[in-house]
Amino acid sequence: MSVKQVLIVGGGMVGAACAIKLAKQGMQVCVIEQQVIDPQAILQSEQVDIRVSAINRFSEQLLDELGAMPALRQNRIAPYTQLEAYEDKPEQLLFDCQELGASHLGHLVENKLIQAALWAQFDQYDIKVCSPEGQAQQLLQTPQGATLVYEHEQFVCDLIIAADGGRSRIRQLAGIGVTGWQYQQQCMGILIKLDAPQQTKTWQQFKPSGPIAFLPMQYPYANLIWYDEGIKLKAMQQLDKDALKAKVIEHFFALPGEFELVSSAVFPLARQHANTYVGQRLALIGDAAHTINPLAGQGVNLGFKDVVALAQAFEETDTLEAALKRYQGQRRGENLLMMTMMDACYFGFSNSVTPLKRLRNLALSAANKAGPLKRQVLKHAMGGIT
Repeated sequence: MSVKQVLIVGGGMVGAACAIKLAKQGMQVCVIEQQVIDPQAILQSEQVDIRVSAINRFSEQLLDELGAMPALRQNRIAPYTQLEAYEDKPEQLLFDCQELGASHLGHLVENKLIQAALWAQFDQYDIKVCSPEGQAQQLLQTPQGATLVYEHEQFVCDLIIAADGGRSRIRQLAGIGVTGWQYQQQCMGILIKLDAPQQTKTWQQFKPSGPIAFLPMQYPYANLIWYDEGIKLKAMQQLDKDALKAKVIEHFFALPGEFELVSSAVFPLARQHANTYVGQRLALIGDAAHTINPLAGQGVNLGFKDVVALAQAFEETDTLEAALKRYQGQRRGENLLMMTMMDACYFGFSNSVTPLKRLRNLALSAANKAGPLKRQVLKHAMGGIT
């Protein structure tokens, strides 16, 4: 393989994981990131991040391989053993790790802790971090190499990997289009301090106004997810904590105890899929390639699967062109399928049409009793690893 020097644009969770994975294969890696972090300061901080990810067993295995999981296990991390989805009554569809003889389904971890635990490994693999002024001005791609040009400096490499998010500047410079849309609804994340024992079940309830979810973080924290019209959520964002807490109590009737509201934030929702994941000496990974409805918390897990697939393609092919082709063939169709499934679930439940409501509830109950099929779905949700 002719790839020696790799430039990764974006040092978030997926970009950082990709940097370590490729450095372990002997490549020289440079990460472009404007927001340079101090990983040890973040890992030692008591400030809790409102952004969390439900990392599945596949992602855990990758983070273990990359050296990040030991630091995370010593920090704020919460295993979940059950995953519940319902509309009218609890346990319409309940997934339990015991059905597969597993100890847990995954972990809920703050995004900033995952990123910091990965960055903490950079020195070990001589991964450089650069923060050029401004945004990239030009992307030059030739059969001999790639050059990324900024106002005051430029970077020459064998391969550029875009891990710079849904509004990827690198994707734009490469002329790669996207298909997708903004959802009419938005999402409010609410960080609470819960007066209850450590919870191990994450649940999601479907309502006509949009789904709500409970994500148990490490005691005493939990994260509530509230989908609704953007105007309504932004209006609630202006309420004081007592007034917002009253709204939460009214909407989230199944919380396991009394709670203190810590913070909240409203996030837009978008589905977006790049028309291609690859170009000449270029690969897109993570949100630069695909943004998905966060309904089942699969976003970062899909990004980590991109990382593994790209690294495997380099190991199993002789040329860069063949590796990029294999990567796209393995990931683009699978990501599209997951995006479509999440949208079918999202749109199928976000209404109060009576015949459809009855059909949905029958489907949930039937799925809960569908032994082998249910176990297969559960295994897939865990990333194919038990």
